[in-house]
Amino acid sequence: MDFSNRVKSLPPYIFIEIDKKKKAALAAGRDIINLGIGDPDKQTPKRVLEAIKKATDNPKNHCYPIGRGMKVFKTAIVAWMKKRFAVEVTEDEVMALIGAKDGITHLPLAFVNPGDIVLIPDPGYPGYMAGTIMAGGTAFIMPLRKENKFMPDLDAIPEAVYKNTKMMFLNYPNNPTSAMADLKFFEKVVKLAEKYDFLIVQDNAYSETYFDKPPVSIFQVPGAIKHAIEIFSMSKTYNMTGWRVGYAVGGEKFINGLGTIKENMDSGTVSALQEASAWVLENCDEEAGQIRELYKSRAEIFYKGLTAAGFDVLKSEGTLYLWIKIPDKYTSMEFVSRVLEEADIVITPGIGFGKNGDKYVRIALTVDEPVALKAIERLKKLKI
Repeated sequence: MDFSNRVKSLPPYIFIEIDKKKKAALAAGRDIINLGIGDPDKQTPKRVLEAIKKATDNPKNHCYPIGRGMKVFKTAIVAWMKKRFAVEVTEDEVMALIGAKDGITHLPLAFVNPGDIVLIPDPGYPGYMAGTIMAGGTAFIMPLRKENKFMPDLDAIPEAVYKNTKMMFLNYPNNPTSAMADLKFFEKVVKLAEKYDFLIVQDNAYSETYFDKPPVSIFQVPGAIKHAIEIFSMSKTYNMTGWRVGYAVGGEKFINGLGTIKENMDSGTVSALQEASAWVLENCDEEAGQIRELYKSRAEIFYKGLTAAGFDVLKSEGTLYLWIKIPDKYTSMEFVSRVLEEADIVITPGIGFGKNGDKYVRIALTVDEPVALKAIERLKKLKI
């Protein structure tokens, strides 16, 4: 029996490919420094773990978590949106997710028919393309280029494309480039969505991982709730990647569509984790701030060290990453392979985020200062 055409059309998930190379190097006994996937190296904060344990001990949380989120979690999300962005939403406009990826990849199934256009940033998180392919949508690439500050050129998209667009994916703070978007940009996007009747999916998983000015929410644009859904994550903000909790905020129609898909495909987010996450949103701003400062410090260490070593590094404004231009003589896979073979360092090739990323590589800020300095010294010795 053969795989479905849908599965055959999916590109290889780059992080799995990189992990295979890393495991082979480790099996050979090499001292590998992993700057690949953006998985926090620090454990979940103590108070967060205590909240999870307390919620897990509650027998009421041992049943199926059927539905679009427990009231305690939805209430906390509503309050957090007001506190963080001064945005008013209702409990019918929020829902729990099994991590941000859950919402991102399932949304196209709710709104995209075969042949409908989905606008996808490139470079961009692979889940945007995967979700589009699984729904049978047609991807239209929005190139993100340095000369445009890694923002899509909205005016370059033909009107004929806009007229057939069902969904536009955005991601600011941006993975992998770390670029930020302001309200002026989102105002323009909302006007386009209003004119052409498409859904904006703003992936805001890194909303709390910033180094200077706090990022905005698309819902700070008046009327955006009628045209957008925003995806948030507990993962990077609170070092909770392994617990798989996120949430979506958006117009009730969009929440209902996503909820209908999820109700037919999973049984919801673990109740104990929803209850604990509600407490975390209400009480753990200090922990979020400490995590943010840690990544800011690491970003500065890597930026200074790699720039001094001759690398063309973009100054990061947030996220867990640095985006680095590589010499023209390499593809990103060639460069990554050389770094692994000659420096025993795992980094991520830009091609994994789309063809417009092929002259870049991404490093994750997920190692302590001594290891970061060790990695910088190894990279200095490469004759690039």
